[in-house]
Amino acid sequence: LKMHGLMVFCFSSVALLASVKSAFPPPCDSQIYCTGPILDQVQKAKLFDDDKYFVDMKLKVMPEVVLSAFHNLSDETSDMKVPPAKLQEFLSVYFEKPGTEFESWTPPDWHDKPKFLGGIADQNLRDWAEKIHHLWKSLGRKIHTGVKDHPELYSQIYTPHPVVVPGGRFRELYYWDSYWVINGLLLSEMTDTAYGMIQNFLYLVNRYGFIPNGGRIYYERRSQPPFLTLMVESYYQATKDKDFLRAALPALEKEYRFWMQNRSVAVKVKGAEHELNRYDVQVGLPRPESYTDDLELAEGLTDGNDRKEQLWMDLKAGAESGWDFTSRWYIDGDGHNNGTLTETRTSQILPTDLNALLCLNEKTLASFHRILGDGDSAALYDQAAARRLEAVESVLWDAERGAWFDYNLLTHSKHFEFYPSNLAPVWAQCYSRPEMGEKAVQYLKGSGALQFPNGVPTSLRESGQQWDYPNAWPPLQHVLISGLSKLPSEDAKQLAFDLAQHWIKTNWLAYMKYDAMFEKYDVNGDGKPGGGGEYEVQLGFGWTNGVALQLLDQYGATLTSGSRRVSSGLLLPLVISATLMLQ
Repeated sequence: LKMHGLMVFCFSSVALLASVKSAFPPPCDSQIYCTGPILDQVQKAKLFDDDKYFVDMKLKVMPEVVLSAFHNLSDETSDMKVPPAKLQEFLSVYFEKPGTEFESWTPPDWHDKPKFLGGIADQNLRDWAEKIHHLWKSLGRKIHTGVKDHPELYSQIYTPHPVVVPGGRFRELYYWDSYWVINGLLLSEMTDTAYGMIQNFLYLVNRYGFIPNGGRIYYERRSQPPFLTLMVESYYQATKDKDFLRAALPALEKEYRFWMQNRSVAVKVKGAEHELNRYDVQVGLPRPESYTDDLELAEGLTDGNDRKEQLWMDLKAGAESGWDFTSRWYIDGDGHNNGTLTETRTSQILPTDLNALLCLNEKTLASFHRILGDGDSAALYDQAAARRLEAVESVLWDAERGAWFDYNLLTHSKHFEFYPSNLAPVWAQCYSRPEMGEKAVQYLKGSGALQFPNGVPTSLRESGQQWDYPNAWPPLQHVLISGLSKLPSEDAKQLAFDLAQHWIKTNWLAYMKYDAMFEKYDVNGDGKPGGGGEYEVQLGFGWTNGVALQLLDQYGATLTSGSRRVSSGLLLPLVISATLMLQ
């Protein structure tokens, strides 16, 4: 019976490969939301300003009915191409607008005046922090029970608990965004909401073996930076709930195995072999939510379908990195970190920040086992962290420059452009000698990245992509500031505070101008939102709120908006730091 099943599988696999142009799996199994003529024709017709709009629409009837109706509609034309007006009519009959997958929901654990507000000296910043705290109510979403009962009608992935979303076009949960959201929720004393979000991620690991990029089926073949272990760490530190930790641990280990089994590569340096991780998505088709962008980007490639498929895979790997998109992932024909978006080769780069994060995950998993009394398992993760540390220092560390750099698998060399990620091992405390951290401070000071008044740019290269100059992103600011604040030298701690002051001032000024928080900011304009990339800058914004609240909590006694109106009991620290006000 086993042999018969294997033969059937082999024959069906051969038939499948013969029936499709690409040998790679589709972004998901849906012939409406991920592949097929409906997706192709609707997106190419550009009926909506954003390709994501169509793939977020709900079906009114079963998929097979919609597919049959479209087949009949196509048969009415000689070239099988449905005119735009007919497409619009078809969509109005068989689809609903995005948003019906959610119910209105206000987090029941939200309440006025969480304690951290009392530690913010500047009255303007305290009032603003209270407004940010109020934003959690507008970003809460509960998935409609219909998604659970009839998943075939939605691109939404069902999760059992409500979520706090980033905002704007990002209507659903997103993976790495949620780390900073959860930290903000915990500061806002919304422990139940944070717990529910973590339970959703544990549910997704148990369903998929990893966490998809976001809560849509068209994200099912790619993940994002693996922050779940750190989310669990944040919750445990806030609650000391060992039962929660014990229940979560199997899923954390399952996710860790996914990254080690599916996203790792062996590298030989100076005769020694090291295992490090990368982003790598083996789906050689356009992203459904950015379908026409991907098709048009590949139009100019003249070296056949293989090159197009490779580009589409590397664009998905770029989306998996969270940095979509950036010159950081470019490798031109000569193997240099140069070119344009068509030279995106994410899968051929070993990222410093991913490996620093996994190093921190390994150390954290060891600590979890130790807390739960399992010394043998803790020792295994300690050994994994030690191997990672050796690999990071052998492959990514550059002693002359004093920082860690992405590694090019094609040329077996480092990329020496500036990115904040070059200091990620400082944040993860994934280095062996104290002087390495201090060298990294000097590297940062000499990089040219500190000359801007409104944050550290994502790179110093203006490519037009949103993860490049002049944009500054909240998670990168927090990683830098948090890492510097952990170093022992006063110089590093002062730099951490200065960067926090710049960033809070930028966010606050933007809020004063626009009454909004943005996903990214321009380092050159006081309170100016960022731009570039595939879509307009988005309001919301989950991780921006979380980072701002964390910095206001950490440095609230001395941060200033420029006003001297402070609580009397907190006046002295503010006066001491007055010289830092407008830096």
